[in-house]
Amino acid sequence: MGSTRLRYLRRVELPLDTIQLARYLIGKCIVHETRAGRLSGRIVETEAYPIGDPAAHSFRGQTPRNGSMFLARGHAYVYFIYGSSFMLNVSSERRGVGGGVLLRAFEPRDGIGVMERLRGTTRLIDLARGPGRLAEALGVDRELDGMDLCSSGPLRLARATEKGGRIGRSVRIGLTRAADRVLRFYERGSSFVSGPKALRG
Repeated sequence: MGSTRLRYLRRVELPLDTIQLARYLIGKCIVHETRAGRLSGRIVETEAYPIGDPAAHSFRGQTPRNGSMFLARGHAYVYFIYGSSFMLNVSSERRGVGGGVLLRAFEPRDGIGVMERLRGTTRLIDLARGPGRLAEALGVDRELDGMDLCSSGPLRLARATEKGGRIGRSVRIGLTRAADRVLRFYERGSSFVSGPKALRG
């Protein structure tokens, strides 16, 4: 499979607003250049964690653990959860203001064979459907926390050449705080979107 044609995104192209950025990232690509080759996927599902959101890691202020959420929009915020999974987020506000967009699922593009080895499965539909699987398929860990996704580093945001599908919106998944907020965005009809069928229509 040849490399997907991409144009890397500049920070000026990213909306300076968490909810707008969560919607904007649907249909864009996340790319990791690794020693094993390029790994990439077209983002089909995100969740917004905006300013003042009690479900956001930034809600109680900046700490050494969540500091990347307070970087200028377009930086990676990576954290470890449930003792087993990394999660990849994109910082989403101006420097010094906490906000983030969780990348929940992507459609695999480049490096599918490497992703299969990283994930331990050959089932394409399950390679990156869900945020923990996405980070694992992309080879993301805490070493990439704080990476500038709009610079020349190994982890980048990009625009694919083809046009994306219609965007749906729903409540977020798996939360107890602010669980009724409609801050999840997804590509309608994509089989790579995670969550219950009722939230994928």
